[in-house]
Amino acid sequence: MNPKIVRFITQENPSTPCLIVDVDEVENRYRLLQKLLPKGRIYYAVKANPAMAVLKRLVKLGACFDAASWEEIALCLKAGAQPNSISFGNTIKKVSAIRKAYEAGVRLFAFDCREELEKLAQNAPGSLVYCRLLVDGYKAEWPLSRKFGTTVESAHDLMCEARVLGLDPYGLSFHVGSQQLSVEAYEVAIARVASLFEELKTEGLNMRMVNLGGGFPVCYAEDVPDIDDFTKAISNTISRYFREEWPEILLEPGRFIVGEAGVVYTEAVLVSARGARNGTRWVYLDIGRFGGLAETENESIRYAILSWRYLESDLCQSDFGGKEELALGSVVLAGPTCDGADILYEKTHYTLPLDLVSGDTLVILGAGAYVSTYCSTCFNGFRPLDEYYI
Repeated sequence: MNPKIVRFITQENPSTPCLIVDVDEVENRYRLLQKLLPKGRIYYAVKANPAMAVLKRLVKLGACFDAASWEEIALCLKAGAQPNSISFGNTIKKVSAIRKAYEAGVRLFAFDCREELEKLAQNAPGSLVYCRLLVDGYKAEWPLSRKFGTTVESAHDLMCEARVLGLDPYGLSFHVGSQQLSVEAYEVAIARVASLFEELKTEGLNMRMVNLGGGFPVCYAEDVPDIDDFTKAISNTISRYFREEWPEILLEPGRFIVGEAGVVYTEAVLVSARGARNGTRWVYLDIGRFGGLAETENESIRYAILSWRYLESDLCQSDFGGKEELALGSVVLAGPTCDGADILYEKTHYTLPLDLVSGDTLVILGAGAYVSTYCSTCFNGFRPLDEYYI
């Protein structure tokens, strides 16, 4: 648990639910990835958390940005980013958004089909473009493989067509899926890209870049491989296939940069076994799937959730070296809305203190990424959670 965030909650006692992000930790994560993969250029995935405090800090550090919409591009520009530091990385773009980005000076665009390529040629002439390949999202806890990307054969034809259409065929990209737990996923994807990259170069295309996407995992309720396991495997694989002539390497981390920097502070609205003798307790929080915890769908992302009362008093022996053993019991966790789908964890085993009651507060760790952006505007009348950047 981040000491800076603990102090903030203790001193400010903010209303729940709220998201609290330590911006210094965002910087630490950025610098760590930069150190471990110095040949890579980091394009922060704005969709993970577009807060101005985060963007301004990353601009100050010299980061680039992966934007999914004109609105995200506008936020980056407002934060002080230069247009040439922004990639319009969404392969599904409105013509109006392409035009606005181009007029603002953005010259780097992603695509994965002929129709999108033609839109770019007509509305962003001469721009650098890169084609996204379809790769297996095996072992990604939040897969992205079905909706995006194209085959190697199609990518070959599209990159050749890009040159004919007056665009600059800059490179290739892939995304192995968000919260990817397998180092091998990057190795396999790089091998696939390298083969096509070299083939296109031999055919006269001025290929210069490989975009590795994001996917680097953070620690939620279970351990994950260390980031240096991924960066070492990536460096070794690129060297194996490209030897000394590395292409430009782009990275699009979002979750890794901001995820562990944030915590959600929440209240237990109701704690009840619902009339079942010795039944499992249901704990209803004042934040649920519609309040920002959308990645709990299918129980995919499993956050660590702790009782604030025990955390604050340092009694939780197993995690915080306290003096007394904490009595825990199994729970089902759900949100506050009247929608039956608003259940967070029913199959995954979660435990909370046996004396937890309505009104007690809890902390959800590793919540800096995607919570604020997935939050609904006003479902059931519940307002979006407050955000604090410290």
